[in-house]
Amino acid sequence: MGVGAYLYPWDVVGDPAAPARVADLGVDDVVLAAAYHSTRALTPFHPQHRIVVARHAAAYYPLDPTRWAGRRLRPVPATWVPGEDAFGAAAAPVRAAGLGVHAWVVLAHNTRLGEAFPDVTVTNAYGDSYPWALCIARDEVREYAATLVAEIASRSDIDGFELEACGWYGYDHQSAHDKSGGVPLNAAEEYLFSLCFCPACSREYADVGLAADDLRAAVRTRLDATFGGSAPPEFEPARADAVARMRRRVSARFRADVVAAARPHRVLVHAHPDPLRYGANVGVDLSGPVADGLVLNCWRDVDEADAAIAAAADAGHRVAASFLAVAGMGGDIDGLPSRIERARAAGATDLRFYHAGLASRADLESLHALRLDTERGSRS
Repeated sequence: MGVGAYLYPWDVVGDPAAPARVADLGVDDVVLAAAYHSTRALTPFHPQHRIVVARHAAAYYPLDPTRWAGRRLRPVPATWVPGEDAFGAAAAPVRAAGLGVHAWVVLAHNTRLGEAFPDVTVTNAYGDSYPWALCIARDEVREYAATLVAEIASRSDIDGFELEACGWYGYDHQSAHDKSGGVPLNAAEEYLFSLCFCPACSREYADVGLAADDLRAAVRTRLDATFGGSAPPEFEPARADAVARMRRRVSARFRADVVAAARPHRVLVHAHPDPLRYGANVGVDLSGPVADGLVLNCWRDVDEADAAIAAAADAGHRVAASFLAVAGMGGDIDGLPSRIERARAAGATDLRFYHAGLASRADLESLHALRLDTERGSRS
């Protein structure tokens, strides 16, 4: 059973004690951000700072200009971490501490690119653009994601990949001073509010027998009832099935291209076994190929997490169970031992802990007490 912990480059760069602090947890690997979205992060142990503000989505490694020549969609370098290659500067001491390094890459969630090029973003039934959500039905977006992954795969200091947002994002997005909860939406309504009606998606709808204008009208009718406080009409099941077929097909095509770009490295996708899910942990169809395995979020509902693990494991997929190990962010630190055993019993083959750079001293001591090193797995 392989055990990994997440880190940002700034957790290591400038802090020579960081690699040993993580290695002492008994993990096998560090999952290190190589291309990541904007964030504000606490660094409780760093000798030079306590807060890092990553102002926009960025690449933490030097870009090859020949790969990106002539492309509108291209990564933007990070300027808030010293050096041109923050990923490499962090990976080297981590590897020297005896740990593997897996590149953590966020794909279709990039507000910087979405704001600059709204024509490649998810566009809802009302014509609103979601700048945080690049539409994976767009050839340009798929090519951007595959190029990003291929560039990172060409490095010599990585042992594998974890791909986040490897599919559609949607309506739900935690953003600064969010004011979107005035009318509560259930899961089905959020899904409808996340459907894209850009020209590329309209062509994909046509391929499964749906007229985009008719679908848009049906979605608006359903949502307008909720916004207006009246009983929502039923969304026609046959139409819903056709939308699901379209999204499964487009998602599989996108995932296949980016996974191929990552070879020969092992690839895990942050995912959920419900193919209609969207966001950081995208829905996947377990009946088809899903890279080399899934990273399943086990942060909240224990029963739901165990059911998701079992579904993926029963379908023959490798499953990394990911646990929130930061008490201040809502992690159940005391309950981790029992939750880990439940995940193993459900079929988890690997463990992930979020997040070694954000954790408090007490959090790290609790992880160390789990004696994760008793079941260290192979990095292969």
